[in-house]
Amino acid sequence: MPSRGRFRLTPEQAENSVYNALKDGYRLIDTAHIYGNEEAVGKAIKRSGVPREEIFVTTKLWTEDFSNAEEEINNMLKRLDLEYIDLLLLHHPADHDKEAYKAMEKAVKEGKVKSIGLSNYYEKEFAEMMKIATIPPAVVQNETHPYNQQKTEKVYFDKYGTVLESWYPLGGRNRYGRGGKDTLFNDSTIVSIAKKYNKTPAQIILRWHLQDGNIAIPGSSNPAHIKENIEIFDFNLSNEDMKKIEALDKKQRFSTF
Repeated sequence: MPSRGRFRLTPEQAENSVYNALKDGYRLIDTAHIYGNEEAVGKAIKRSGVPREEIFVTTKLWTEDFSNAEEEINNMLKRLDLEYIDLLLLHHPADHDKEAYKAMEKAVKEGKVKSIGLSNYYEKEFAEMMKIATIPPAVVQNETHPYNQQKTEKVYFDKYGTVLESWYPLGGRNRYGRGGKDTLFNDSTIVSIAKKYNKTPAQIILRWHLQDGNIAIPGSSNPAHIKENIEIFDFNLSNEDMKKIEALDKKQRFSTF
């Protein structure tokens, strides 16, 4: 499912980005309370004219909301101006996260939320959550890209039917415009494969995610990049090229949090 992440965008940028993405064919939108743009996402969905049932909306409970998660879920629905949330995640492991997870399970039973999951949880934290969970996480959203492929985590999560969702799928870029994206886009292996298929490094990386079974949520406020990132369905990477990218795994994270 083509997707857009809404991290580090102003409300105005987020609204325009979501609107442009929906017009270009994206149908998964990722936001969070801490991003401060849930209202903008809701406005863009209404503005787009795309039927609600065709759009998959993900948002996340911030750690400070864990102790009053039921109330915050209702607040999220109001900010998004939606009757239900397609996927709700716990943003980070923190105190009261098990209480918050139980609140999300209750929201599923009440029809306020369709599915639930985790973000920035690894094997240890995931195992702790599974001690109390009655609904296994649909996804775990972690930093994943060719330099940090989460191979062992994917095998572990798969035991529970949980899918890996990739934030920073292109390596990310910080508020100063620097980050792992530049490193990945200039990696000689990725550049060589991009030339072979007459595609950009971004398109090669996103195609790798797709064929590797990851859900990728790239984010951009640039209409040209939004369009570029979705144009990955007209080619397939060969097994040989998939193995070349697999060999790039360094278990290297680019995020600073």
